[in-house]
Amino acid sequence: MFNLSSSFLRVASACPPVEIYRPEANAVQIAALYREAAENGASLVVFPELSVTGYSLGDLVMRRELLDNASTALLNLARETLGVNAACVVGLPLAENDALYNAAAVLANGQVLGYVRKLNLPSYNEFYENRWYTTPGSAAEIEANTLLFDIDGVTIGIEICEDAWVASPPSERLAKLGANVIVNLSASPEKLGVADFRRSLVKTLSSRLVAGYVYAGCDSSESTAEVVMGGHQLIAANGQLLAEREPFSDTRLTYADIDIDHLQFDRRRLRFHSSAAASVISTGVTRPPQPLLKNPDQNPFLPEEAESQRTARLKDILAIQTEGIYRRLAKTGLGAVIGVSGGLDSTLALLVLQRAEAKLGQAGKVHALVMPGPASSDATQSNAFSLSEKLGVVTLIRPIAPLVAAELAAQGMNPENQNVTYENIQARLRTLHLFDYANEHGLLVINTSDLSEAALGWSTYGGDQNGNYGVNCGIPKTVVRELIRYLATEPEYAHIRDILRDIIDTPISPELTKTAPGEITQLTEDKIGPYALHDFFLYYNVRWGDEPKKIAALAEAAFEGVYTAETIAKWQTVFTKRFTASQFKRDTMPNGPKIGAVALSPRGDWRMPSDV
Repeated sequence: MFNLSSSFLRVASACPPVEIYRPEANAVQIAALYREAAENGASLVVFPELSVTGYSLGDLVMRRELLDNASTALLNLARETLGVNAACVVGLPLAENDALYNAAAVLANGQVLGYVRKLNLPSYNEFYENRWYTTPGSAAEIEANTLLFDIDGVTIGIEICEDAWVASPPSERLAKLGANVIVNLSASPEKLGVADFRRSLVKTLSSRLVAGYVYAGCDSSESTAEVVMGGHQLIAANGQLLAEREPFSDTRLTYADIDIDHLQFDRRRLRFHSSAAASVISTGVTRPPQPLLKNPDQNPFLPEEAESQRTARLKDILAIQTEGIYRRLAKTGLGAVIGVSGGLDSTLALLVLQRAEAKLGQAGKVHALVMPGPASSDATQSNAFSLSEKLGVVTLIRPIAPLVAAELAAQGMNPENQNVTYENIQARLRTLHLFDYANEHGLLVINTSDLSEAALGWSTYGGDQNGNYGVNCGIPKTVVRELIRYLATEPEYAHIRDILRDIIDTPISPELTKTAPGEITQLTEDKIGPYALHDFFLYYNVRWGDEPKKIAALAEAAFEGVYTAETIAKWQTVFTKRFTASQFKRDTMPNGPKIGAVALSPRGDWRMPSDV
């Protein structure tokens, strides 16, 4: 069994209640949350800025009594980490010689491993930090302040509050020195709109740095004399928000699992050029084997999210598709012809073409050919014809059965032998008919194959794999279905809503062989496996380059209770073999719009030898 946790780092952002000027009391609260987080598998626990003393001390921070008590409390906290498999980062005022620093201390295995001092002190509006604190000034002091810490192969860098808000944050250098995860101890007060800005900042930093980012804000129990703290906690990775404690909530610990493999993959892909730091301090903390906090989404191409976000995502996909084919038609001055089968792919392609035709403002630019063959069902052909007619495009029925019979005779084949050649003859004759029709009427042939079919090679070379433009080439099958489902709810498609819903409910089939009259007897997913699994395999294989064992483990977690490990292994083998063997088809795929992070165009995103 693959240990998924070896790929992840579990982190916790902590928000303890604070008592101003009472380090010993604050240390008790910090220690309790630290132990709880460690018991829940966190290898790194991050506390807010000046969490040992409280941030809103004002001039009290200068008192020797406070500084001594803070130092004692820190040593007590360090002892709390002895024998606990987690590192702890806390904030405190640090007196060194004649200077006072706003600092972060890293604790693990009973020791204070190092201090990182704040480099950018805010002294505007409500902030007065220059009144009390200093910063490392010389290049040598800044270099000495640049400390990195290791947690079982994961490098951690630290910045403090304002450091993240400046034009060139310290985290940039830390990431360049190899930090995979940045932590930020903060005391950012709540003001109108600032939570949204802070959320955006953390996501953006994690994206720019290709890193995990753990942000810990001060609790609302800080002094409210001039401002109110909200305890905003944020954990992001590579631009994605993984977990959040919204301001003023009651949660004390916010957890997330950060996929370190994925961060390292993207840094290699983007040529991030990080270099090993001169010194990385080992915490001695390991990443324990444990289940993930949250199972992966079953559909990574369309993850679970708020309905409004999901709808916006689907609208964006349709907009990209529509603009792609609209521009192609506008620039060539040609129309388009499409073979409509009554299946998901051709339905989506036709809907997009109709939208592009409307944008062109030229009726009659889109032609739909319904081409029933020997194995076509009455239901799919009826849906194909009705859909095309009701969308107002030029609609023709062109049966291919006579052409198939003639070609079988020319090849000396028995029509009762429904082998793969029998199937491919139908696909090639439909494509030939489309190209001949396009040639005669000055049209582009629209390829309807989707991203999943390109990955699996589920198309006929020289047949439906061909075309002048592929409007669906960037969309996996599972998302094709959701796009049609969404369009069926839109008022402008009320007149075809029942047809669209019937198409969604129709089993996926190429309808190239038949064992019983009138019905669909050839089911794609019975032969090659569930598209839900194949799209999952495709995403983690191409987007993240994950090894097969990890992908299998992720799939087992995502589809727990849906597919067994044996079933997942069976179809993963099918996916791997078909994906590897089908590159020769992808090498000649037509132009088409890239939609998301995963694309297979040999001219764009995916290049591999076709003879692997």
